[in-house]
Amino acid sequence: MSREQETEDEGITVSSGVFGFLVLGIALVLIGILVLVVVSLFFSSSRSVGVVVFIGPFPIVFGSGPNSDWLILIGVILAVLSIVLFLIMKRRLFDAFNN
Repeated sequence: MSREQETEDEGITVSSGVFGFLVLGIALVLIGILVLVVVSLFFSSSRSVGVVVFIGPFPIVFGSGPNSDWLILIGVILAVLSIVLFLIMKRRLFDAFNN
């Protein structure tokens, strides 16, 4: 086998499930942005601003306005869910390699 054929076979293999989650995540972000834009255009009676930035499973939450409490609650719930999912996936991966 020549050197050129070896380099063509190298790469990262991604399962269809992982790729599906990637596409689902991107779609959810885009739908969320669209919903926020539509709501801010049609129902802008009270002003609230909020941002949730995830660094790993830890949320950093910025918010001001009457609805910022809900943003903080949602950020904490998402952080707990992401930690639980991470631990479940880690355990399944560990079990898969030990069997």
